[in-house]
Amino acid sequence: MIYGLTYLGVIHTLISLVAVAAALIAFVRHKNIDPASTLGKVYIWTTVLTCLTGFGIYQHGGFGKPHALGVITLVVLALAWRIKSPKVAIVSYSLTFLFHMIPAVTETTTRLPLGAPLLANAEAPELKAITGVLFVLFLIGVTLQLRRLKAPRT
Repeated sequence: MIYGLTYLGVIHTLISLVAVAAALIAFVRHKNIDPASTLGKVYIWTTVLTCLTGFGIYQHGGFGKPHALGVITLVVLALAWRIKSPKVAIVSYSLTFLFHMIPAVTETTTRLPLGAPLLANAEAPELKAITGVLFVLFLIGVTLQLRRLKAPRT
């Protein structure tokens, strides 16, 4: 175990960090996650790998909320891939980024700093508030991306 993580947990975390970094760079450079770009492809495949490796992590018992979120993430990615619509892609890829951020914040705040984490557990009321803020940021980001899509190219 490393910092309370199994070896699979460490691999899962490292892959997810690559996905999050690719998404953040894509948002800065392209204002969205474009599946045709290198960053978009890295994001999509590392997100798939994050979900798949997450299915093998059972530190909190059996199949739980994180596993369900992984299934939902894969379904949303499949939807974005299958339905050839820029609007669906924008909403879907941004939604999967939100799905990355929820466990990222949960795991970070309930594990760090080591020995005295910021929050006691994943059910802490502060996490619900943080998730609400993340959702509002998602809505703002998607709205801006969709407006940009509608705007005439100059």
